[in-house]
Amino acid sequence: MAFTLARIACRGQVGLHAPLVHVEVSVGSGLPMFCIVGLPATVVKESKERVRAAMLNSGFEFPSGRITVNLAPADLPKEGGQFDLPIALGILIASGQLRPESMDDSGLITGEFYGELGLSGELRPTRGLLLAVAHASRHGHEVIVPRAGAHEALLVARTPVRAASHLLEVYAHVEGKVVLEALTPMGRATLAEGASAKCLGSALLGAAGLDLSDVRGQANAKNALVIAAAGLHSLLFIGPPGSGKSMLALRLPGLLPPLTDAEALEVASIASISSAGFNVAHFGRRPFRSPHHTASSAALVGGGSRARPGEISLAHHGVLFLDELPEFERRVLEALREPLEAGVVSVSRAALQTQYPAAFQLIAAMNPCPCGRQGDPSGNCNCTAAEIQRYRSKISGPLLDRIDMHVEVPRVELSDFEEAAHYSEDSASAALRVARARHVQITRQGVCNARLADSQVDRWCRPDRAGRDVLELAIKRLGFSARARGRILKLGRTVADLDGDETVTASHVSQAIMLRCLDRTLSDDADTPADREVPPKAAIVTSPAPPCNRPPA
Repeated sequence: MAFTLARIACRGQVGLHAPLVHVEVSVGSGLPMFCIVGLPATVVKESKERVRAAMLNSGFEFPSGRITVNLAPADLPKEGGQFDLPIALGILIASGQLRPESMDDSGLITGEFYGELGLSGELRPTRGLLLAVAHASRHGHEVIVPRAGAHEALLVARTPVRAASHLLEVYAHVEGKVVLEALTPMGRATLAEGASAKCLGSALLGAAGLDLSDVRGQANAKNALVIAAAGLHSLLFIGPPGSGKSMLALRLPGLLPPLTDAEALEVASIASISSAGFNVAHFGRRPFRSPHHTASSAALVGGGSRARPGEISLAHHGVLFLDELPEFERRVLEALREPLEAGVVSVSRAALQTQYPAAFQLIAAMNPCPCGRQGDPSGNCNCTAAEIQRYRSKISGPLLDRIDMHVEVPRVELSDFEEAAHYSEDSASAALRVARARHVQITRQGVCNARLADSQVDRWCRPDRAGRDVLELAIKRLGFSARARGRILKLGRTVADLDGDETVTASHVSQAIMLRCLDRTLSDDADTPADREVPPKAAIVTSPAPPCNRPPA
């Protein structure tokens, strides 16, 4: 029987969805022509030359007639090199050089095929393979993938996965001459275990090289970092250059609990469609993204002609660190406001709209003034009040209101370097406290404190009578917004969880208030005689931060 039409299954990529694409190939008589239709991107159009060379160098004949390739559905944009293998197989079937052993009534051969072809016919892995295999598994389809990308496919596959290194191997498998061996569940588990072991080893090396005990002094900043890790709160460090702001931020991943299986798959799926692709050695590791302050809005939030995920989505379930925060363009920072609240970001383009998850933890750092030496005992700061105000105004009030904590990181004193290292809490001890606090939160309300909805705050974060009095006094004295009130209550709840208290007390509320130093500074700058009739800040009960330099119990 001579075939003139062939249908091969593959998948495209739209955001975090991988819709099924049928590669339909027709070979007919007429003037030689190779045409690909169905909204192909440039890289798909270029597959004509790769497929032609791969077939000829693999010993096949390239049809001399009219070849039409349709990527259905026609209204779905297609991009990527994963269509090379299906197109080559379709041409071989339609030209009669390949007779499939298994085919349904519509002419669709069994399985889904992925792979970019080299000019010699070798198969290369493509971007988004993990996402495509995950969707194929949900529909019960087996997949044939490049051997170099099999480790990525096995992390998510729940159906048979077959790997090949060359077009000839796939040819022999489809014709039934030499069946590609299906990677067994045992092999899949072993590979995933190996990837996890690599990730764990890297994490342990990172923890050994970036330990919290390496940061000398800064007890208040360390305490804020532990609170941020325990409740998933956002945090802004403010201090002169060299005070340890970046050191503290880099040590946050070492305090966070490991990802769950579902979270790890979400992180891996987003990474698989990024420009850098997915590294299996990073499976199960919380992402830590630190974009440069020259990053554009599209790089941070996502965008481009194909609506790729940005840094905030690549930091999903991880940490986004913005160093030198005021140096970012204002419109770039303003784009963070909605994702900080919603945990998702919608990227819209003229021909494509998609939504990416963006439940990241924001850690930022900035200098107190343009020269960075305001408040330094050396007294070398020559910045005027107007310059300082202009510098800080680069961060808008609405964005600042969405950051849970603003913590001062003063210059480290010489005496801090002379302290014995064993008096400082290390990352392992702090991580145990964080894990206990998170367990309490998940057991009590199902989410971390920072993720509580507004309707849940009064239920789970309600302070006692003394705590309410302190909060009311602070709102009157410092002019907190309704959003800031909710964040203070969430912070107080996290402080109580770290202390092992079921009730949010005045001490916990006071410590949460003291962790928002910019609110207090702005209030002082706006004081009027009428404001001074309100009891001063000293009237607010304050509780010193639990020392982080004591030996763990």
